[in-house]
Amino acid sequence: MSTAAEFRTAAATPAPTCPGIVPGYLLARLAHSERYTHAARAARQTLIAGRPAFHSTLELSIDENGALVAEVSPAPTRTISDAQNTEKLPGIIVRGEDDEPVADATVNEAFDGLGATFALLLDAFDRNSLDGLGAPLNATVHYGEDYDNAFWDGTRMVFGDGDGEVFGSFTRSISVIGHELGHGVIQSTAGLVYRDQSGALNESIADVLGALTEQHALGQSAEQASWLIGEGLFTDQVQGRALRSMLEPGTAYDDDELGKDPQPAHMRDYVQTTEDNGGVHINSGIPNRAFALAARALGGPAWEGAGLVWYRALTGGLSSTAGFTEFADETVTAAAAIGASVESAVREAWIAVGVIEDARVRERR
Repeated sequence: MSTAAEFRTAAATPAPTCPGIVPGYLLARLAHSERYTHAARAARQTLIAGRPAFHSTLELSIDENGALVAEVSPAPTRTISDAQNTEKLPGIIVRGEDDEPVADATVNEAFDGLGATFALLLDAFDRNSLDGLGAPLNATVHYGEDYDNAFWDGTRMVFGDGDGEVFGSFTRSISVIGHELGHGVIQSTAGLVYRDQSGALNESIADVLGALTEQHALGQSAEQASWLIGEGLFTDQVQGRALRSMLEPGTAYDDDELGKDPQPAHMRDYVQTTEDNGGVHINSGIPNRAFALAARALGGPAWEGAGLVWYRALTGGLSSTAGFTEFADETVTAAAAIGASVESAVREAWIAVGVIEDARVRERR
């Protein structure tokens, strides 16, 4: 078991890029819990273990003649490996694309989640996998012992099993799988720098893709959707619904030990901090709410309305250091190309969270 000194040393280490679906501040809070003793040990171990270094680009295969090979296919190519509760990647291959379901539910959940994300990207955006060129989808399950996180390492999804006291298995949530694979899409497009507002946008857009993946898989409209990220990850012992609420930031959980969800819903409450890479998991609540509001205003399947606008903004030349205002402007421009009603809904959503100023108010001054 880790000593307090070891935990302090690990916590002082600079946060890695895209550290995972569970924010470091939540794991740090859990690490000191007296109520969740087993989960506290697991959180300390997760913080110390961290995750492998992030790769800056997707790797594509090279054939014997030195040519880049990227076969375009309308179907995913999935491979699931098992780390067997070690921290060695990729692990032993346990299921491939053409294999039948196996006895391990975690493997099958990961396989299905990868497929659901692929289906969303192809159906909604005509995007062939994460890089648009048919990149294979790889995942590793059973990473570490009681590992309380899931992450994208630049080439694959990696899932911990959770501690069983606070967190269950991370393959249970399609929104988590879509979120982490969403980092691969962002990596292949705008490459948003993972710090401050561009980092919060990185997290927010990953949440958008996670929510859309879940909604697309369930056939939900924007009105029917829960807009929760990581619903079902917490055990029944925790007073919380999910890791984040896109529609109502700051309401996902309120637990005696874990504290209250710290996400703001408006720019007036923007959190200035040096932790969490400048608050990337915290301040993402602001653009998250803008997306949910726009999607609900437009109605119908969110991937056909606001989702398409956000995707076009992400892939239309967005700078890697874009802040909230730049991204909002890009979404308004993308929406205007679709229609006046779409532009109005998107603009009003950004006004509602304080990122864009209401011109009507300015004119009355």
